[in-house]
Amino acid sequence: MKKLSLLLLFFLLAGSSEIYSQFSPGELSDAHSAYEGLSNCNKCHEAGEKVSNAKCLDCHKEIKTLINNGRGYHSSSEVQGKNCYSCHSEHNGRKFNLIRFDQNKFDHSKTKYQLTGKHAKAQCRDCHTSKNIANAELKKRKNTWLGLEQNCRSCHEDFHQGTLSSDCASCHKTEGFKPASLFNHDKAQFRLTGAHVNTDCSKCHRTEKRNGKDFRVFKGLAFAQCSSCHKDPHEGKFGANCASCHVTDSFSKIVMANFNHALTNFPLAGKHADVKCSGCHGNDLMSKPKSALCTDCHQDKHNGDFTKNNILTNCAECHTVEGFTPSQYTIERHQVSQFPLAGGHLAQPCQSCHMTEPGAWKFRVNNKYCTDCHKNPHGKELTARYLPDNDCMACHNKDEWCTIKFDHGSTDFRLEGKHSTINCIDCHVTGDKNPGSRSYRFASTGSDCLTCHKDIHFGQFIREGKNECFACHGFNDWKPVKFDHAKTQFPLTGAHAGLKCANCHKPVSENGNTYTKFKLEDFKCAACHSS
Repeated sequence: MKKLSLLLLFFLLAGSSEIYSQFSPGELSDAHSAYEGLSNCNKCHEAGEKVSNAKCLDCHKEIKTLINNGRGYHSSSEVQGKNCYSCHSEHNGRKFNLIRFDQNKFDHSKTKYQLTGKHAKAQCRDCHTSKNIANAELKKRKNTWLGLEQNCRSCHEDFHQGTLSSDCASCHKTEGFKPASLFNHDKAQFRLTGAHVNTDCSKCHRTEKRNGKDFRVFKGLAFAQCSSCHKDPHEGKFGANCASCHVTDSFSKIVMANFNHALTNFPLAGKHADVKCSGCHGNDLMSKPKSALCTDCHQDKHNGDFTKNNILTNCAECHTVEGFTPSQYTIERHQVSQFPLAGGHLAQPCQSCHMTEPGAWKFRVNNKYCTDCHKNPHGKELTARYLPDNDCMACHNKDEWCTIKFDHGSTDFRLEGKHSTINCIDCHVTGDKNPGSRSYRFASTGSDCLTCHKDIHFGQFIREGKNECFACHGFNDWKPVKFDHAKTQFPLTGAHAGLKCANCHKPVSENGNTYTKFKLEDFKCAACHSS
């Protein structure tokens, strides 16, 4: 033993650094598995020392570049001064995950890119995906968090197809692409004045197909002459210079006292008769506004609910010119719709189903199943076997929700004896039995007797993890009507057959529990009879 110790000491003194590098604390992860082996240790380790950040960054140049440029999470104060291995430890086995952090708690601002607007609501992998990575090497990596640029076009399609500035933030906010709330038309070549200020953008900036995609034209529009956008009602009689007579605030000022609107294609009736001329014509009283549809003048309060094949349903089917409210839509008409009202639905006010938020009506509801509107209170407790196609009507009915029609015989646990007379909530409700705070369980309800009943035998009849209640008991009462002593290890014969059970099976107390001892270990006569 002494010679062995001296020999080991000799080797340690002769090449301590080499000996040190030949002992690995464990396998490297898959990412570093190519460096497994004694000859590769010094690629990461200084001889006799721990891993240095410099050696890590010599390999991970993309991280080094970010740190040198003061970009990314690794250049933040949270990381500066730390050793790489404090977060990315090694020698923990092939399947060890080197990159571990809680995505839900990660502070993205530490990467020098603050998430705002819709970015803050996006899932991490919505952005951190290979299609958004330009670097060819990083693009090959799986599940990397590196490689994204901070310019909008690196992740988003340029809907303007290069016709506008690459500085998207000069017009748009991260809260949404539309509207371009930061755009200032005063900085364009065509400043908006007068009636132009309130004109819908699409009136001037048409949408066309370009490169096979819808394209809104913002640049290159002709605007030197009014006729570039407006039809000349004078048919050229007064020349092309409209500005010689008109201003953008008002195209025409005429005396309206003798004007008979009934002679037009749009006679005024109901509340239309009280509307000021400018309410329909704006400042251009010579214009002929479209009037074929109500939405030519009025905003569609239903947001396209009644548009089919790009054709709007006639508003007059529900409304009159005497007023938008009350609606002329009746219960009788609802009964011939795709969703006739029945049961409790008849008692609901319209807004319960058709108002998604205060003031926002939604009439064309395509919901097909109960769960499209109502929360499924059963969650995972009710499997698809008992909720086919999310159809709650398999058990409930619209007239009385609490009236249940369910055949328990269709389950793996038929109700027999007293089980058929008890209330459902006795087995399927946990905790508070009050209707407003009940918690139902179905799938998680076990079929073993001990799921609901206390084992008064304290484990005497449990074999291989299962109880044997059915061997003795039925479902009508707890009496052991099925018990046959002749099938036990001690059949009753002679005088034994007339004895009461209690003569042999005595109460015992164990671990604070008192119960009748049925499982006897000793069947010798002397165990019960004295000599």
